Amino acid sequence: MSSNRRHVELGNSTLRRIGEVADAEQVRAFVVGGYVRDYLLGVEDQDLDIVVLGDGIQFSRVVARALGIGTVVTFDRFGTAMLPYEKGKIEFVGARKEHYTSDSRNPDVKSASLDEDLLRRDFTVNAMAVSLNADRLGQLLDPLGGQKDLQARIIRTPVDPERTFADDPLRIMRALRFAAQLEFDIEHRTLRAAAAMKERLSIVTQERISEEFFKTLKAAKPSIGLRLMFETGVLHLVFPEIAQMAGVDQRRDHHHKDVFLHTCTVVDNIAGTTDDVWLRFVALVHDIAKPRTKAFHEGTGWTFHGHEEIGARMMRKIFQRMRLPLDRLPYVEKLVRLHLRPMALVDEIVTDSAVRRLVFESGNDIDDLMKLCRADITSKNPRLVSKYLRNYDLVVEKIREVEEKDRLRNWQPPVKGDEIMSVLGLGPGRKVGLLKKAIEEAVLDGRIPNEHDAALQYLLEVKDEILRG
Repeated sequence: MSSNRRHVELGNSTLRRIGEVADAEQVRAFVVGGYVRDYLLGVEDQDLDIVVLGDGIQFSRVVARALGIGTVVTFDRFGTAMLPYEKGKIEFVGARKEHYTSDSRNPDVKSASLDEDLLRRDFTVNAMAVSLNADRLGQLLDPLGGQKDLQARIIRTPVDPERTFADDPLRIMRALRFAAQLEFDIEHRTLRAAAAMKERLSIVTQERISEEFFKTLKAAKPSIGLRLMFETGVLHLVFPEIAQMAGVDQRRDHHHKDVFLHTCTVVDNIAGTTDDVWLRFVALVHDIAKPRTKAFHEGTGWTFHGHEEIGARMMRKIFQRMRLPLDRLPYVEKLVRLHLRPMALVDEIVTDSAVRRLVFESGNDIDDLMKLCRADITSKNPRLVSKYLRNYDLVVEKIREVEEKDRLRNWQPPVKGDEIMSVLGLGPGRKVGLLKKAIEEAVLDGRIPNEHDAALQYLLEVKDEILRG
C-alpha cells in the first residue's frame, strides 16, 4: 500500500451515483471511515459512510429516491440516516463536531467542517475521506496521517486518547477489536489510556459492549484482542470469568499450562476452521469453570472434575448478564457439557452404546463438537498433537459407523407420545414420558433397532411393568 496516496479510483457504482446526486443538489459529499481504510488495505467493504457539508438526513432522502430505496431510517437528534442497500447499508451524516458530558455517550452536536468532523472520529485509520463530487472525484483527504498509520499497522487516536475515550468509552473496545481484526499494534499512549480509562465503560450499554466483544471473536486471530483485553484490565470488567482463568495451572499433556493462554490458543485454532462466532464462543468458554473446580491430588496433579457440567450451568447467567440471544444458549450449554466426552471414546473396547449416546446427545452438533475437540489440543509437542489427532480420527470413524447403522443424528423417537397414548389408551402424564424414555434407552443400548415396528413391539412388551411402577 502506498503511504502517500492522493487519489482513489472509485470503481463502486453506488458511490459514483451518490456523487452525481451531490452535484445535482450542489452538496459536497465524501465517503469516509471504514470503506476508505479497507479500500487502501485492498479489502472490499459492503457498508458506506457518507459525510456531507449540510443536512445529512435531507440528502439521504434524495439519494434514496435516486437509488429506488423505499426505507430511510433517521436519527434526527444526531442528524444521521441509514439506507439498507444490497448486501450492506449506507449511512449519512452532516459534517459535525461533538461535545460530551461525563455521564453519557450521547453528544451535543453542531455543524462543522470536514476537518473538524474527521477530528471527532475514533482512530486515524478511520479518519480519511474521499471526495465524491465530479470536480474532485476520488481526491483523498488525510489530514491526520491515517495512511501513515495504515502503513505502520498502528491504531492511534486523532486527538489525545484520554479525550477520545472520555468522549466515547466504547472506543476502548473498538481499539482492541481493530487490533485483532486488522492485526495492528495499538500505539503506546492509546493503549495506556485504554487501560487507565476502562472504568468509563460502565456508561456504555451491555448490548454495545457485547457487540464489540463478538466482533473481536470474529477476527482471524481473536487471541490478539483477548490478550489486549486482559493486559488492559478490560477483560476483568466485560468478561470476568475469562479473566479469572489466567494463572490457573493445569497439567501439561495436550494443553498449555495456563488455562487462559490455553483458551486463547483454542479460540485461534477453532477460528482457523470455522467462521461461526458461536462455535468460537464455545471455544472461549469451554473451560470457564476450571478456576471453580481446581483441586490438587497427589500423583495426578491439578484436576478439574466436573468443570464441563458446572461450566454449562454457568452459561445462563452469563447470557443474561451479557444480553446474549437466549436461543443460542442450548447450543453453547450442550457443547460445553460434552466437550470431554469424545476423548473417552478412544478406547478400542468402547461400546457402540457409548457412541450412540454421544451422537444422540449432540445431535446435529456432533461435527461442531469434534471441531472443538481438535481445537482443544494445544500441546507444543508435535508427537502428542499427532497422537491426539489420530485418536479423534478413530472417534469420528466410530461415530460414522454407528450413524450409518442406527441413524441417530438429530434423533426423533420411532414411537411418539401421541401414538403411545392412542395404543395404550392413556392420557397425557408422567407415565407416557417413562414409556418414551424406555424406548429411547432400548435404542441407545442396542437392544432394539431404531425402527418404528421394533419400538412398538418393545413398548407392548414392557408397558405392564412400567405402568405398574
